[in-house]
Amino acid sequence: METLTHPLDLSTREACVAADSTDSLSSFKERFILPDGVIYLDGNSLGPRPVGALERAQQVIATEWGEGLIRSWNTAGWFELPVRLGDKLAKLIGGRDGETVVTDTTSLNLFKALASAIRIQQVDHPERRVIVTERDNFPTDIYIAEGITDFLNSVAQETGIRYEVRLIDEDLSLEQALDGSVAVLALSHVNYRTGAMWDMTAVTAKAHGVGALAIWDLAHSAGAVAVDLNGADADYAVGCTYKYLNGGPGAPAFIWVNARHQDRFWQPLSGWWSHAKPFNMADSYAPASTINRFLCGTQPITSLAMVETGLDIMLDVDPAALRAKSLAMTDLFIALVKQRCASHPLELITPRDHAIRGSHVSFRHPDGYAVMSALIAGGVIGDYREPGVLRFGITPLYLGHADVWDAVEILRDILDTRAWDKAKFKTRNAVT
Repeated sequence: METLTHPLDLSTREACVAADSTDSLSSFKERFILPDGVIYLDGNSLGPRPVGALERAQQVIATEWGEGLIRSWNTAGWFELPVRLGDKLAKLIGGRDGETVVTDTTSLNLFKALASAIRIQQVDHPERRVIVTERDNFPTDIYIAEGITDFLNSVAQETGIRYEVRLIDEDLSLEQALDGSVAVLALSHVNYRTGAMWDMTAVTAKAHGVGALAIWDLAHSAGAVAVDLNGADADYAVGCTYKYLNGGPGAPAFIWVNARHQDRFWQPLSGWWSHAKPFNMADSYAPASTINRFLCGTQPITSLAMVETGLDIMLDVDPAALRAKSLAMTDLFIALVKQRCASHPLELITPRDHAIRGSHVSFRHPDGYAVMSALIAGGVIGDYREPGVLRFGITPLYLGHADVWDAVEILRDILDTRAWDKAKFKTRNAVT
């Protein structure tokens, strides 16, 4: 049996409770609405509801819409909301004012970023026609890259010019994939399945070293780990607000564009909100000279308004304290599972090294889906990802060390008693 190792002596539940009593972040739990009897380990997929989100939505619906009607585009600041929220979010990812907008979905924003980057390369380095990403990237990132290359190839089929997607995997390293043919490197900063984290500064430098532009997907980074896009000299970034930023289910995503790229080309989803003067109703397109050019159509105001509630909480958090607690609790989770569930076929696929770990922990189990279903029924909510992966989000603002202890104890009991081995836990839901 593996010896429990942790920077604090947390070998008993009482010690975990004592550690929580001196936690500088413990008061943040009061700023979230969570049901009784639940240990929520899925904030890496959908953050819980912040205090004030319901009231903000009611204000938009009852007052700003109900009474202000269309006047609220001006009087309530609806029109400026994507950029105003973008400036707030930028503070969490190392951006500057005017570099970020909250809008659309991560997939659409990735398409915009890829299209913009490729157009820059078509002028500066037309011989570069490869998009490099990772085989283990979140699938939509691969699909969007495949989609844009398919479109480019279909419109240029008479010329013989071909774009392609090149996938990093166990047979092709990052260093091997990057060469003079690469236009864009598009990676997730933290891997959605394993929690492994790239060194953004070093990898961006490698991309630039061969003349490629770097796009980062921050879906599992923003609000969870330190991100400094300008410090890393990144070119573009995208991400969602409904995970660690607690913006609500399906909340609008964001796109960050380094100021040096913003006015080179407009992105192809050139809707009227990205026009320089949208209310001139001109019959031809002239892009805004600001980050507004990465908007598209009319914005979902109620959803945007709720995003602000989550952002305001995150802006009150000490990032260093957040990261330190995240690492301490993920260390504890790993150590407790290794100690107390050692007789079961659980394979840790999350890095132990702090420098390359995000804020979730994943174990593979041959019956992972059924085990996770039984855990959820037992009040521990994580999620499942193929193949066989139990994924646990360790979110420091509303979780404590005692929650980690209790979650592992419930997992141990489910495994020891084979409580998961029932038909009801093996029937797949649409969302896992």
